[in-house]
Amino acid sequence: MFGAAMLSQLHDLDLQLLRIFVTVVESGGFSAAQGELGIGQSTISTQMAKLETRLGFRLCERGKAGFRLTPKGEQVLAATRKLFGAIETFKGEAQGMADLLLGELRIGLSESLDDQVLQRLGAAIGRFRQRHQAVHFELISAMPAELERRLLQDRLHLAIGYFSGSQAALDYQPLFSEQQGLFCGVGHPLFQRAEVGLEDLAACDLVHHPYRFEEARQPFPSGPSSARTEQVECSLAFVLSGAHVGFLPEHVAAPWEASGQLRRLLADEAGYRVQFHLGSHRGRQPSEAQVAFVEDLLAAFAEGEPRVPKP
Repeated sequence: MFGAAMLSQLHDLDLQLLRIFVTVVESGGFSAAQGELGIGQSTISTQMAKLETRLGFRLCERGKAGFRLTPKGEQVLAATRKLFGAIETFKGEAQGMADLLLGELRIGLSESLDDQVLQRLGAAIGRFRQRHQAVHFELISAMPAELERRLLQDRLHLAIGYFSGSQAALDYQPLFSEQQGLFCGVGHPLFQRAEVGLEDLAACDLVHHPYRFEEARQPFPSGPSSARTEQVECSLAFVLSGAHVGFLPEHVAAPWEASGQLRRLLADEAGYRVQFHLGSHRGRQPSEAQVAFVEDLLAAFAEGEPRVPKP
């Protein structure tokens, strides 16, 4: 058992003295430890005496009868080996954590993303999982305004969406763009018309999307509307009703158009692109995990063909 003075404060010098003590014991005495420690016998004797003073009791007997530990010396030897073992364990674990990514990442996604976008996101997660990490992911899907609110409230670390760009506290990094087209459904007056002009849209009931894009410019001003929604699936439902025209992402409308239930109107004049961004809070210091994932995400979206890396 260590003395009270040493228990209250353990200094580097104490560790050095304990290492000398263990070496002396393992060498079988002061004389034999000289070569191992690289110091003279008198210096070893002085250091051992200093350790015993720090502890408050004798550790060993030395003389004509030879070197042997006292009962308390045996206990100190066992405790010291346990201490050095714990120190080595700590050093190994600390070294292992030096490049280990920890924590959690909460990421928000806009609804109804294209399959290729989801595949690129999956590739980014796959890249990240190949790093030395133990990170917990959470993915949520929400509308753009809600994603921005959650970023501002620190409920998300990152968000992918078609943001307005009007939040000064948020940083917006371009990620990809999405093509929008104007569509009508079976039963709408324009569905069977051979030729459709911009003037024909003036009388149409256009689905109103209250979340305005800052960069995208709809090709014609919307008139009175009796249909309002923020969600792509709901816009699709309005258009499929045959009572409204509305803008839809091309990838959402494609299967319905292929089955003959939607018709695209004025493809050249009425189409436009929406820029999607990677949003984050500019006032929050990103974690190492967040920085690494953004790097993997940008790399995945920069590749030509989306792919998920093999394990």
